[in-house]
Amino acid sequence: MSKFNSNTAKKSIFKELTKDFFENRFSNLAYLPRWVIFCIDMVIVMFAGIITYFIVANLTFKSYDTYSVSIRYFITLLTYAFFFFAFRTYAGIIRHSSFIDGMRLLLATSFAFFSLVVLNYTHFFVHETKIFLMPELFIHGVISFVLLFLFRILVKFLFETYVELENKDQIKKIVVFGIDANAFALAKALNSEQPKRYKVVAFIEKTNANRTKQVLGLPIVSFKQNASEIIRKFDATGIILSDYTLTKEEQLKIVDDCLEHNFQVLSTQTVKNWEDQKSITKNIKQFDIKDLLERQPIVIQNKLISKQIHNKTVLVTGAAGSIGSEIVQQVLAFEPAKIVLVDQAETPLYELGLLVKPNLQNTTYIPFVADIKDAFIMEQILSKHQPDVIYHAAAYKHVPIMETNAYQAVLTNVLGTKILADLAIKYQVASFVMVSTDKAVNPSNVMGASKRIAELYVQSLFMQSQSKSLRATKFITTRFGNVLGSNGSVVPLFTKQIQEGGPITITHPDIIRYFMTIPEACQLVLEAGSMGNGGEIYIFDMGQPVRIIDLAYKMIRLAGFIPEEDIKIEVVGLRPGEKLFEELLNDAAKTLPTHHDKIMIAQEYNVTDFDSFISQLENLMQYAKKMQSDEVVAEMKKIVPEFKSRNSVYENLD
Repeated sequence: MSKFNSNTAKKSIFKELTKDFFENRFSNLAYLPRWVIFCIDMVIVMFAGIITYFIVANLTFKSYDTYSVSIRYFITLLTYAFFFFAFRTYAGIIRHSSFIDGMRLLLATSFAFFSLVVLNYTHFFVHETKIFLMPELFIHGVISFVLLFLFRILVKFLFETYVELENKDQIKKIVVFGIDANAFALAKALNSEQPKRYKVVAFIEKTNANRTKQVLGLPIVSFKQNASEIIRKFDATGIILSDYTLTKEEQLKIVDDCLEHNFQVLSTQTVKNWEDQKSITKNIKQFDIKDLLERQPIVIQNKLISKQIHNKTVLVTGAAGSIGSEIVQQVLAFEPAKIVLVDQAETPLYELGLLVKPNLQNTTYIPFVADIKDAFIMEQILSKHQPDVIYHAAAYKHVPIMETNAYQAVLTNVLGTKILADLAIKYQVASFVMVSTDKAVNPSNVMGASKRIAELYVQSLFMQSQSKSLRATKFITTRFGNVLGSNGSVVPLFTKQIQEGGPITITHPDIIRYFMTIPEACQLVLEAGSMGNGGEIYIFDMGQPVRIIDLAYKMIRLAGFIPEEDIKIEVVGLRPGEKLFEELLNDAAKTLPTHHDKIMIAQEYNVTDFDSFISQLENLMQYAKKMQSDEVVAEMKKIVPEFKSRNSVYENLD
């Protein structure tokens, strides 16, 4: 019995070892050493010689007997071996053989053939006898190349078939929308990708042509019906949008149709390097929620911005934040002489430095870990570096947190702005551009009210300074809605909740918001700073507002899940200070057009009695420094009469 168990154990161990060998070694042909590939190639050349011998033997030709058959073939093999080494035909991984590998084989066999021809005729001129028959050399060269090439194609085909069969459950069938060079390059890259993720089964053509066409052995289908019907027809799981002629409306229609039927929607960038298949497939990504914004992106006047920034000194506050860091990167494109960064967050400021370092060709980069509320440090920075332009993005922005920390909202958003604005006047800064928010319009929370007071201060200060100075600082305010992807915004929150399996939490089913992307928001800041004359509040035509619950549904579907089945949506109630919709203008305000069709100037009331306003600000600061929240909010409501608290403990102060 013990002997039987021993034999059984040995068989089991042998079985496991052989299984491990074949699974791990065969599935990874890169394991084959180069010398093995070289030996296989030499065996193929020898086999080609045998075939050539029988072909020539059956013809009327008679081989020369200058040397024996073995010596002739030794010379042939030695020549081919030399050129295999010279062109490194053995260096590539066989399963990834490409056009380049085929060219190497062709060159190696061609050079070997011509070298043998040269050797043959050299021997003839010296000894008046030839070594080889010329037809024999030619036939051998052709057969060698064909067999070497077919060997690589066969191995590649067998390996791809093996991998596809092994991973058929993991490989997703996909349809590519587009029939240009980019779409075809993408399909080739996907089909040769290892490990394989997608199998392209068809192309969709935008036109309504009736003809039947094929490319790369795959059908081209005319876009006469819904994309979802075509995907279902080919039993695919999704679609890759690779047609860059699609309008925004056409894209949205396709995306909505596919998401409605639970098909995956992917997108990719334009193919720049057709040989770099790895980077092509890496660029495939989920269709971004930012691509669903129902408007064309803003286009900026580069010449105006360059005139303001190029070779100048630029100061950015809140530089490490989502808005500030994008401003920094866009400003660097215009090559300022010096860029001064201010932020109280040390680690993000350090990481920003690493990010922008490659772009600091002609720009001096100076980061400061500092708080804009510190008047002494801010004056030291401005007096030393004398900025020409200030982009003021530093602020506390989270509504619920500021509702319970009203004093901090005032000290940072109001006092910090006042300190910077006063210093801008003192040190004759040419332009001061402040980043504001749509929450400053008819504010319903402390954060929005603090930003409105900051707006009022910089506007009023400009009016005062203009009458006293020939070179008054231009104070400009930019106001926009929610920014997709910014710290604390709804999109990163929803993304995190989806990754964790849900639920997605929204505060109210009817809540709506305006949205823009971070690059768009920062482009608006730069554009406003270049076009403004001072005292303006610029607002952006942000298109139609988005229902947050619709945004949640689309994000769930884009992630490949089914809303309410895979990922639940929970309504948790409005947060303190939150309202159902935001406005870009107050009820009494009007707008004036600018030279940019997407940017308008808001005409809103300004401070009429500057001295009285300053007195109110001083009272507000005193309350804030003493952390007297009720007094802070009461004073804010005096300064901003339209400030009406919503869902907040401060409603009784209305």
